[in-house]
Amino acid sequence: MLLRDKVCVIVGASSLRGIGYATAELFARNGARIVLVDVNMDGVIVDQITSAIAKSAGSDPVVTGHACDIRNQAECERVFSEVVARFGTVDCLVNCAGIVQARGMLSIAEDDYDRVLGVNLKGTFNVCKSVLRIFAAKKGGVIVNLASVAAQRGGGLVGGAHYAASKGGVVSLTRTIAREFGPLGVRANVICPSMVETAMLDGNLTREKFDEVVSGIPLQRPGKPSDIAGVCLFLASDLSAYVTGATIDVNGGSHIH
Repeated sequence: MLLRDKVCVIVGASSLRGIGYATAELFARNGARIVLVDVNMDGVIVDQITSAIAKSAGSDPVVTGHACDIRNQAECERVFSEVVARFGTVDCLVNCAGIVQARGMLSIAEDDYDRVLGVNLKGTFNVCKSVLRIFAAKKGGVIVNLASVAAQRGGGLVGGAHYAASKGGVVSLTRTIAREFGPLGVRANVICPSMVETAMLDGNLTREKFDEVVSGIPLQRPGKPSDIAGVCLFLASDLSAYVTGATIDVNGGSHIH
């Protein structure tokens, strides 16, 4: 088991269709103790996810959940304090939280911009800052942030300019963390997925556009949440012990650069 007894916080994990859930399931199968964080998290969702993981893994996982609006730094600090009080430490943060909006630049209202940047970039900053206090003190820890191919190619598939800008910020933020905290034994890497079949596509892409995009992917299929979860496991584990500051493409070859 690659993550035996590791305390792994997964942010953005309330949907059984999402990358967060797929990551939680895979991490639990590899021995991790799972902490789910989401603005919509409640006891019902925790029970659903725990049951789904148990059914898949064939054993009872250790899963807890916390509701948190990651745009609020104080809420993030509270959650991580509660996690440390329960488990004694945090070993890994995977930040999957994000929202997308398909709008042309001239149609993006100020409120749209603030909401997308608030969740995707400020939220990532807040959760990273909160966990880095713990990692710096213990001189170790792993951060895996989720960005997007939009950060590399400038949007144009699902998200608008504000989405691409927010995810570009996540890439730069992660690299900065890797430089600043590497001497303390902390690793930080970022994944750039493309066209993953999750609820984020709902209402943001027509079937015709979806088929058009898939036809241009060398592997000839969209991504699955499990495709991203596998890379999260690699980056969270000692298999990637000498990898930090890296941007990992998980896009089926749709953006080769």
